[in-house]
Amino acid sequence: MFDCIIKGGTLIDGLGSEPQTGDVAIKDGIITEVGGKLDGLAKRVIDADGAIVTPGWVDLHTHYDGQVSWDTEMAPSSHNGVTTIVMGNCGVGFAPVHEGQEKELIELMEGVEDIPGSALHEGMEWGEWKTFPEYLDYLSQRHFSLDISAQIAHGALRYYAMGERGRLNEDATEGDIAEMAKLVTEALEAGAVGFSTSRIVGHRSLWGEPVPGTFAPDHEVLAIAKAMKESGKGVFQMIPAGTIGKLESLGGERFTPQEEHDLMVRVSLESGRPVTFTLVQSPDYDPDLWREILDLTDEANSRGAQIYPQVSSRPIGFLTGLGGYHAFMRRPTYLREVAHLPLEQKVAAMSRPEIRKAIMAEHDVAPEEPGSMENVYGLFNVAAPALYPLQDPVDYEPDVSECLGAKAAISGVDPIDYLYDFLLEDGGTRFASLSAVDLPARMGVLQEMLLHPNTVTGLSDAGAHVTLICDGSMPTTQLAYWTRDRAKGDKIPIEYIVRKQTALNAELYGFHDRGSLEQGKKADINVIDMDNLKNENLLKNKGYNCLCKGSNNEVIIYFTDKRYDKKLEETFNLPDIAELAPEDQLDEVYDPSGEVASAPPELIQTRE
Repeated sequence: MFDCIIKGGTLIDGLGSEPQTGDVAIKDGIITEVGGKLDGLAKRVIDADGAIVTPGWVDLHTHYDGQVSWDTEMAPSSHNGVTTIVMGNCGVGFAPVHEGQEKELIELMEGVEDIPGSALHEGMEWGEWKTFPEYLDYLSQRHFSLDISAQIAHGALRYYAMGERGRLNEDATEGDIAEMAKLVTEALEAGAVGFSTSRIVGHRSLWGEPVPGTFAPDHEVLAIAKAMKESGKGVFQMIPAGTIGKLESLGGERFTPQEEHDLMVRVSLESGRPVTFTLVQSPDYDPDLWREILDLTDEANSRGAQIYPQVSSRPIGFLTGLGGYHAFMRRPTYLREVAHLPLEQKVAAMSRPEIRKAIMAEHDVAPEEPGSMENVYGLFNVAAPALYPLQDPVDYEPDVSECLGAKAAISGVDPIDYLYDFLLEDGGTRFASLSAVDLPARMGVLQEMLLHPNTVTGLSDAGAHVTLICDGSMPTTQLAYWTRDRAKGDKIPIEYIVRKQTALNAELYGFHDRGSLEQGKKADINVIDMDNLKNENLLKNKGYNCLCKGSNNEVIIYFTDKRYDKKLEETFNLPDIAELAPEDQLDEVYDPSGEVASAPPELIQTRE
């Protein structure tokens, strides 16, 4: 008796094989049979005819480090087919931590990742852990709708080992470095899946201090590599200096992208472990620098290094609207007369001629916190012409004539004036995105990155940037846009895209028990209605991430069958987990004769 059979779907196995129609059988959270037409009784049957069946996505770059304390659903990742996440990226995290250091770690996370400090103060169960192993023990006692993994972050590590000297990026002594190496080994032995560090001066705490470790000298970084070699475990994750430009307004980066790549190669060769790092088309440098970095990666890997650039499936976009950050949010009249109002009243106030005139004539007042993400208001002022209205569905290939600068020119007004009026449209619900001027060209760059054999996909930042970036749905974009929707360029075969965000990502982090539709693998499975899949509110669009419960509560299904709309909406927010099928499906068992019969009472699965 199987727990579940997924019948008649198009199987895309995560290994790059050609799609084929077949069944998947599940028992105790494990794939027991796959392919062809399977016989046998099952407690549940999913009719996947017309849908694709894939392994669950493995998202390598998330920031749920605080959210895991108060949430079990892990949205938006769980709404986008993700079944395994890696957190603790960018050198920021919450373990290890001495009593009394919580405030500074929160301010670091708030500055770097734009996660409200109030939520982290109130929502996290501070005191439940001190060391990184204790943090993992704490996580193991909680239940989530997907699987959680964590890296030990350089920022928390340095602060824990060195106190204020570490937090303020003073040089580490030999004793400090030995202590950090010991703590990394301890974390990896306890189950940490890697170590992360950020080296860009733009990653700063709420009060403007760079992430601890930003300027760490080579010998400190290589000592961490040696610790990883001793344990024989973990991935080294890094945000190299220069990733988002030279940042001369913040004093400038201390290292070039080429120097950073050389350091990562030495880390990999010294540790014998994989290194993954953020690769984007960085401003301020040669537009083809990313190609040079990929060439350097090929050369290094031919010498025995394990370097894996991490790339995105769409341009990372900053969103602006009255419900978030925008160009006028720091004008004195806005702060005094508008900021505290609900949205409807904001629009009414900003529509008044005297309010508009005052706001447009004023200079901005900088936020008290120099590292606050609110400082992006200045960028929106300067970049107003390059903003693109956010459409539904999202258009990733808009013509340049669609940007606000072009529309302002046609209207004969200044782009900043046009932006003001735009933000008031539709009751203040309009948003615009800032990512690249020529978006079709940028998608061409991303295609070349995605097709490179050494790259992995990630950079969703899910769980972070709650007021500025909404890239937690990148896994859905990667599937829908690149395999189906792309109009201004070649599409990518679906079997390649699925492999890119399942088996390859799982292999990088040593998750050998998942990532493919193979017998014996974890039954983390997506069943996807491709005809209706798109990036919008997935609950509204009848896309759900639910749990088909095996004995280990490990079978995750991404389900979009319209037959189950009402019931799933009613059960979706059950504590801890949601059932796959509605109540009236729980007594059904598949009979190999093709009939659905009532299950014997002893086989009916209990709802939780």
